[in-house]
Amino acid sequence: MSDLHVVVGAGPVGRATAVQLASEGHEVLLVSRSGQGPAIAGVRRVAADASDADRLAELAAGAVALYNCINPPSYTVWTTYWPPVAAAFLEAAERTGATLVTASCLYPYGPVEGPMVEGMPDAATGTKSRIRARMWADALAAHEAGRIRAAEVRGSDYMGPWVTNAHIPQVTPRALSGKSVRVFGSADQPHAFTDVRDMGRALAAVAQAPHAWGRVWHAPTNPARTQAETVTDVCRAAGREPVTVRTWPRALLSVGGRFVPLLREMRETVYQFERPYVLDSSAIARELGLEPTPWDEVCRATAAGADDETPLAAPSAPTVSGTPL
Repeated sequence: MSDLHVVVGAGPVGRATAVQLASEGHEVLLVSRSGQGPAIAGVRRVAADASDADRLAELAAGAVALYNCINPPSYTVWTTYWPPVAAAFLEAAERTGATLVTASCLYPYGPVEGPMVEGMPDAATGTKSRIRARMWADALAAHEAGRIRAAEVRGSDYMGPWVTNAHIPQVTPRALSGKSVRVFGSADQPHAFTDVRDMGRALAAVAQAPHAWGRVWHAPTNPARTQAETVTDVCRAAGREPVTVRTWPRALLSVGGRFVPLLREMRETVYQFERPYVLDSSAIARELGLEPTPWDEVCRATAAGADDETPLAAPSAPTVSGTPL
């Protein structure tokens, strides 16, 4: 019987998933547009267009699972990028029988009161949020119709190794150099941060647990910290003194958005940093035994940033929940 796992998307989430699966002894194919990237022990790389259903089906033939770890190049292309890619994954999963496991975000929930838990309605009204919600609704409908086997794992903003294009990692180099940094929203509202390695562990575990299919899971995530606290924690984890954390004026998004498309797109999601954004991942701990990587290790790995010397190895699986510093 084949033990092939096909991971599509070679960014931080795809890398983390491939590393986790390889560490478990599985045959892993890591797919990206170029097929290039650092060598990962036990992982083969190949090039493919993720919107090409025939190519995805060819690569996933006989596979145990097909992972959608795609990260579109920019917010500004989501409306045209995601629909053909999502359709290709559905078609490839149906044609091959590989379980479709999708790495997703918390956008579909929209603003909520209290912690986000699995089973909450996907009630967000923003464009990007509706796109992600529709992707899961379509996959779930196909799963319930018996056409495919599918599950989705959602995580919050990423930290950890290999992550550079995320809120905390983006300001980390400046903070570690001793300079003050600016963040969007509020620096003092609690916000959940997910270690990218925990996202990879969750995707791998859900793919291999039949009772986990047909639903949304939250990746193991430590208790929420404010952005100011998190920057301080990362600095201390690297042996550096904390720096001042200020916020960008909200007008930057409204005024700057007239000229910079990315800033215009961020208006939809800035609420996540202006109010509590808390993720409850107790279900995956209770039902699949996955706890988050200890917070101090998350911060140390984030401080290391995208250093090419960061070992491509899975972290030791923690057995207890990490405690914020």
